[in-house]
Amino acid sequence: MLDPTSIANLARVNQVPLTCMGLHVRRASRILTQAYNDALRPVELVSSQFTLLVAINLMGATAIGTLAQQLFTDQTTLTRNLKLLATKGLIKIDVGEDRRVRIVSLTDRGSAALAEAIPIWEQVQADLADRFGASKWQTLLSLLADITALDR
Repeated sequence: MLDPTSIANLARVNQVPLTCMGLHVRRASRILTQAYNDALRPVELVSSQFTLLVAINLMGATAIGTLAQQLFTDQTTLTRNLKLLATKGLIKIDVGEDRRVRIVSLTDRGSAALAEAIPIWEQVQADLADRFGASKWQTLLSLLADITALDR
């Protein structure tokens, strides 16, 4: 039998789907990820791989740990995803000066794939911005940046 506190807590459960930021952000993330994945399919990338190629391109040759910090992801998950890109020949992973450190960089093939993907990404961005409208689009980007700043 439930105690009065548990009953009161369960009575409030209907507020979760209405007000839970985590639920709404995850749902929105899945929807947006699918839009980018669908668009990037012709270049045989998914959005997470595109994001990694962009980050590596912007950062240059960098340690996996540093890349993980910049992307707010754990190193184990990142390493698994990087291995997929390495298997495709889009990146290379080298041993750093400290043999425990792995350095990741784009290959020529990775740079070419990124160059091919950028116009597709731009089109998805434009389509989404049109659906939201410029003002809402900028507001959303600003709010998401505020959320990201919570971790720093």
